[in-house]
Amino acid sequence: MIGPILVVIALLVVIPVGVIMSGGVLAGVIAHFLRVDVDTTHEGSELINLNG
Repeated sequence: MIGPILVVIALLVVIPVGVIMSGGVLAGVIAHFLRVDVDTTHEGSELINLNG
């Protein structure tokens, strides 16, 4: 009886939390590489100084 309960807990709790956390990490990695690419592509532009 404990097996099906553990499967339900994994389906309802562990898997969604893992997907959300990995999505957040992936978004951070993509944002970092996009920022680096934009900074190198537009180096010397006066608009870079406005971003802080």
